Amino acid sequence: MRTSLCALCKENRSVIIRPKDRAKLCKLCFINVFETEIHHTITTNNLFHRGEKIAIGASGGKDSTVLASVLKTLNERYDYGVELILLSIDEGIKGYRDDSLETVKRNAMQYEMPLTILGYEELYGWTMDQVVEQVGKKGNCTYCGVFRRQALDRGAARLGVKHVVTGHNADDVAETVLMNLLRGDLPRLSRTTSIVTSTPSASSDPASNTNIKRSKPLKYAYEKEIVMYAMHKKLDYFSTECIYSPEAFRGSARTLIKKLEQVRPSSILDIVRSGEDMAKLVPGNDEGCGGTCSNSIPVADEEEGGCGSANGRTAGGEMATMEQQLAQNEVASENALEVDLTTPKVNGQRNDRHNSGTVPLPNRRKGKKGGEAFIPKKAPTKQTMGTCERCGYLSSQKICKACVLLEGLNKSRPKNGLEISYDSQPKEESSVNGIINGLEKTAIAGD
Repeated sequence: MRTSLCALCKENRSVIIRPKDRAKLCKLCFINVFETEIHHTITTNNLFHRGEKIAIGASGGKDSTVLASVLKTLNERYDYGVELILLSIDEGIKGYRDDSLETVKRNAMQYEMPLTILGYEELYGWTMDQVVEQVGKKGNCTYCGVFRRQALDRGAARLGVKHVVTGHNADDVAETVLMNLLRGDLPRLSRTTSIVTSTPSASSDPASNTNIKRSKPLKYAYEKEIVMYAMHKKLDYFSTECIYSPEAFRGSARTLIKKLEQVRPSSILDIVRSGEDMAKLVPGNDEGCGGTCSNSIPVADEEEGGCGSANGRTAGGEMATMEQQLAQNEVASENALEVDLTTPKVNGQRNDRHNSGTVPLPNRRKGKKGGEAFIPKKAPTKQTMGTCERCGYLSSQKICKACVLLEGLNKSRPKNGLEISYDSQPKEESSVNGIINGLEKTAIAGD
């Protein structure tokens, strides 16, 4: 079999086919291109400022580990002049988080970065093991997601950090865009597609709220390329998925995106770019209000899921299979695959819009224009930012999601000294599952 040369250096043998554009590269060129693209993302979006202290949300997984490694390399290479530290959240999951935190501790020594670990039990009086024991595995990710996002903000505030970077990659953003489109939640697109979001200062208590900025330097990096970079750089990361992670709606969106990627490698970035373009058309986006709309939405509702970028959301163990293949040092080879996308035939004829014309909508309701279907438009609900009456965290509701969930848990828990009391106790659903359903059905998008 004839081996091809690297498409860039034209000297070394190509061992990698980039999932993003199918370019054949050698190991050194791939690493250089990957790091250069991350640098380009950082500089074009002005993510960092000299003298800034930045906390890396570290879970021990591939995304946060690669993020820490790349940022350390680029900070030294291009002299960003920023101080990097690691911030980890201990959800309290034995057999998963305790093991991954050992990886984070090794990373802290390898990259010579200070590490701070903040636990759910310290913040909320509950570990995720206790939450799952109380409510079961159905809906437990709702608790973890809300608690984790708020915990990162609180941890950053304690450390005096005003900028947190997370390892969300292009696959994660594409999944979120697709989920919001399928749910018809277009107003959320401006937040989920933005590379920078922030939590405006809304409380005088420095422990509860400060101006915390979130950014995603890996926003345009493919998950597969992140795995390949980690393997070729021999990075130390934790690859086991969360033991409580269910097959949820995100898993379905993920599977669909992976199938699209097989047909069209650029489909992931295409979806991300489409989401960005559609977000500009949504009333209340940044371009229409001078940057005071979507950026005033709290970061706590920026992303779905609470396990970071990909942990606990991989469907079918695809990344684990890929890691195994890379570990075996198999030489990448290109398989040409052409797929003929055709529509099924109806009554012996192909159902083609170009031949048959536009399919008319059913006349469910007659409007003023005759037989055209008329569907009244709903004006998007505009959020008013305030603070939670109980904890002081930024929220569009009187009571933030975390406090609502905690109240449901504490009502169900026997009094043992850990129950949280509040000065004011508005009536909420006593059932834990009822509280989750109420959060999902609320008309306002998030806290």
